[in-house]
Amino acid sequence: MDLQMNGKTALVTGGSAGIGRAIALALAREGVDVAICARRKEPLEAAASQIARETNRKIVAIPADLTKPDDAEAFVKQAHTALGRIDILVNNAGSSPGGVLAFLTEEHWAQSLQLKFMGYVRCLKHVLPIMQKQRRGRVINLIGNDGVKPSYWEIAPGAANAELDACAGCAVRQGQYQLRRRQSRARPYRALGRPRRCDGTRHENHEEADTLAPRSIPLGRIAECEEVASLVTYLASDLAHFVNGTMIEIDGGQQKPLMDRFRDR
Repeated sequence: MDLQMNGKTALVTGGSAGIGRAIALALAREGVDVAICARRKEPLEAAASQIARETNRKIVAIPADLTKPDDAEAFVKQAHTALGRIDILVNNAGSSPGGVLAFLTEEHWAQSLQLKFMGYVRCLKHVLPIMQKQRRGRVINLIGNDGVKPSYWEIAPGAANAELDACAGCAVRQGQYQLRRRQSRARPYRALGRPRRCDGTRHENHEEADTLAPRSIPLGRIAECEEVASLVTYLASDLAHFVNGTMIEIDGGQQKPLMDRFRDR
């Protein structure tokens, strides 16, 4: 299928590894020039070089810490200058400390909100005026499944993800630009973090955690990065023009909250 994306431009946050890198690669394979950001310069530049070699597209690496407002603004401005326009924004960068309520400190909550929530908000703030002037653009937010399927051991990530869902819903209702809002209901396991015990500590046994996580999913495994990237790429294309302001789950048929399934094992 021709997604008709040749010559478009995109910004992908958290693009040095995992889902973000897979998305940047998938977009570039469709003919999109991409600017990616991450906090660590060396892995970011290595990812950009490799994607550029594989796709023969322009891949711009811009180190940025999205917990810092100035970095978020600089990323968008530098990317806009380098690419000439911004057709697509994929908000992907963000992690959040997990644990039960009694375990989490004020610092944990601040960390969660600064990157997982405010990092997305900051990029939106600076990209949307550009898209409004262009009179077109697409924004895709990747949001963890604990925002709508609560897990008591991931309360901070769940709160940040729920806020992102509400924020995107409000933004799309302005009606002044096209917004694609999707939610990733499953991430590669390392991105989710290891399941926590009730006291807020993590499972120390990787094999145990890797066994527990897929049991919450009827298909019996965690989504691959490429599976998420394929959906994002389609939603970023003009073929998905009428898919607007909605939520699409990638969860392998998961229905019950994660911890319910862990207890049922």
